[in-house]
Amino acid sequence: MEKDGAMDIVVVEDETAATVNLLSMLKEACPQCRVSATLESVSDTVEWLTTNPAPDLIFMDIHLADGDAFRIFDNVDVVSPVVFTTAYDEYALEAFSVNTIDYLLKPIKPADLRRAINKFSRLTGNALDSYKGRIRTLSETTARPPLTFLVHLRDKLIPVRAEEVAYFHTADEKVTLCTLKGELYRYDKTLEAVMAYLPEEDFFRANRQFIVSRGAVSDVSVWFGSRLNLNLKVQAPERIIISKARVPVFKQWLGGQVEK
Repeated sequence: MEKDGAMDIVVVEDETAATVNLLSMLKEACPQCRVSATLESVSDTVEWLTTNPAPDLIFMDIHLADGDAFRIFDNVDVVSPVVFTTAYDEYALEAFSVNTIDYLLKPIKPADLRRAINKFSRLTGNALDSYKGRIRTLSETTARPPLTFLVHLRDKLIPVRAEEVAYFHTADEKVTLCTLKGELYRYDKTLEAVMAYLPEEDFFRANRQFIVSRGAVSDVSVWFGSRLNLNLKVQAPERIIISKARVPVFKQWLGGQVEK
């Protein structure tokens, strides 16, 4: 809680209408609340939480455009209490009930929102630590749906599953996703943001230009200066060179051992 008495809140929600509705209700139910950020995806949330002070409370939709919200906890230590928001999801509601974790069922009712805010404004010390611990435990044990990327094709958005990806490439500040079939799509995230939530055992940051998937690797050849030239099963727009310093890490990754 800030010195001026305001409660800093972050909203994680990928549906514009739901975000607008929640912000409107927050203004009514909690005039002292201050919304520090509204975020739409796993990658946006990971990036924001790693570069900003922790808010007092986070309202977080479970199902986001680029994956389920629990992936956020895989990539950043969330030190704020979280209230999950969800449409009816039998598995999720059962999991929350068992772990006594707070959630708001969509469409969110003003009375339920006020209850959640009042509850967390009173949490301190051990009670707050206990609650955050239960969320971490739930995030570690909840089944994950397949990681999916929403890519642009003319006036459409197309879902591409992670196992279909060959590589991500950046050039001229634009990122391209290439599938194992050689299909190319524009993707509106930086490689840093993408790598933040990719599974390390399946994807490798080869250099500043490329993230490659294990399933796309064809072979590796020795290159000048003790570097490696990575060859893929699909055509790449330029050579994928792994620096001498990165060679040991790459070999561990390709051999199935990921350095933490």
